[in-house]
Formats: sequence, C-alpha cells, structure tokens
Amino acid sequence: MRHRRSVRDAGGVIEEIPLVGGNVSAGVVRVGDTVRRPAGPWTPAVHALLTHLREVGFRAAPRPLGLDDKGREVLEFVPGATVWPDRFAEVEPHARLGRVGRMIREFHDAVAGFVPPADATWRVAIPPEDDGGGEIVAHHDLAPWNLVTSGDTWSFIDWDGAGPGSRLWDLAYAVKAFVPLTADLARRRPDAAARVRVLADAYGLDEEQRRRLTPMLARRARAMYDLLAAGHARGTQPWARLWDEGHGASWRRDTAYIEQNEQAWLTALLT
Repeated sequence: MRHRRSVRDAGGVIEEIPLVGGNVSAGVVRVGDTVRRPAGPWTPAVHALLTHLREVGFRAAPRPLGLDDKGREVLEFVPGATVWPDRFAEVEPHARLGRVGRMIREFHDAVAGFVPPADATWRVAIPPEDDGGGEIVAHHDLAPWNLVTSGDTWSFIDWDGAGPGSRLWDLAYAVKAFVPLTADLARRRPDAAARVRVLADAYGLDEEQRRRLTPMLARRARAMYDLLAAGHARGTQPWARLWDEGHGASWRRDTAYIEQNEQAWLTALLT
C-alpha cells in the first residue's frame, strides 16, 4: 500500500514525500498533485498506454505527465488510499466487488484498440501463457493493493508492469486477489466460490470463457510462485526478498488450495 500524507510543511513549501509500501518500485515520491517515480525503458510505452486510455474515456487510471528534470516519470496523483490491507471492506459487499469486475472489463475494452509504439519495451514479470497471449496490453497486477478509492472515485495504479497479455490471464490474477482465493485459514472465505461468480458475472464472461478461466486460476497462482522461486534461486530482487519473507510458501499453499477446489469454482460459475 502507498501511504500518503500532506505534501506541504508549516511554511507552505511543497516537499517530496516518499510513498512507501510497494514491493517492486523504490524511490516513489509525491510532489504536489503529482507522483514521481524512476523511469525505465518501459516508461514511454506505459505512458502511451495511459494516454490512450484517457483518449477513449477510461478514467480509472492516472494521467501521464511526461518526465521531470531528474528524468523521473511524472504521473497524476490519485487521491485516496489503497484497499489492501486496511480497507478491504471497500470491496467486501458483492455489489462493490461487482464494480471491480466491471472496471476490469471497461479497461480491457478500452485497451482493445490500443496500438503500442513500434519500439515499445515492456516490463512484464510473468509472461502470459499461450491462451490469448498478446490479445491485449494487460495490467498484470489488478489487485486490492493497486486499487485506490476515495468516495465514489476508484482507480487502478502501478501500471509499470503492464504489457502484452490476455483478458483471462489478467482477470485470473484479479479473481485470486479480490476474492481472495487463499489457503490462510484466517482469511479463507466461506463465500469464495460465490465471489468468483460475482466477478465473472460483472465482467460478462460467457460459458466458454468460464470453463477456460477455472483451471487458469491455479495456473496463474503457480506462475507467481515460480517467479518467486526463480528469483530466490538467482538472487533477483525484489523476488528473492519476498521469497525470504514467506511469500513463496504462501503462493504454493494458495495454488494447492485453488487446485483442490477447482470443481467448486466451476460449479459456481456455471450454475
């Protein structure tokens, strides 16, 4: 979660305020009504994506504002706070969970007409599987920690990992995160299957897509475990650190839980 506080000191001078809580990007700060973060080879493509979303009317993403004099990317500051970990009640009711599913569908429909720059470079941590790979430019991390809400205004942030993907691959990750599908007994949901159905209905999946999504839920979770395991083995950050913090074991347990309950997800989706 990005923790935000006032950006003016007692004398009214605008400061650079660190926005902490992300697992991947360091050096993210707020300056006035903007966010500054380290740019990379992927930044021009991501800004082209965000510009396209604005042009076609999708407002649930920050507006790109170019680079500053330090070479950092500049984005519109999105007011509010992330849903995870302290405000999950925002998406607890099924009606509000359904809003998440509709937002994801609106994004996927909006990005369908996007033509990436010819020299686009992307930073996709987990390449999509062959099922629809490259169908759209996906977010790849649609989750409560990247959903900022302020009253009735909801936006997805942290688009740096966007890149070629598929609708279902993107949605599978969101389902895992927003239900959430977890083996942790303290967080395991007795209504998990019903929440899977809420997201699928809100997104507007047809029967064939529901049948494809069901086994993909475990494959998407396993892909995250594989990323962390590979990062641990190679010493690649931040994955090695996250592995040491126990995230790998958590994703392994979650993958097993999702696989073991595959029939429950399918039954909920089709009845």
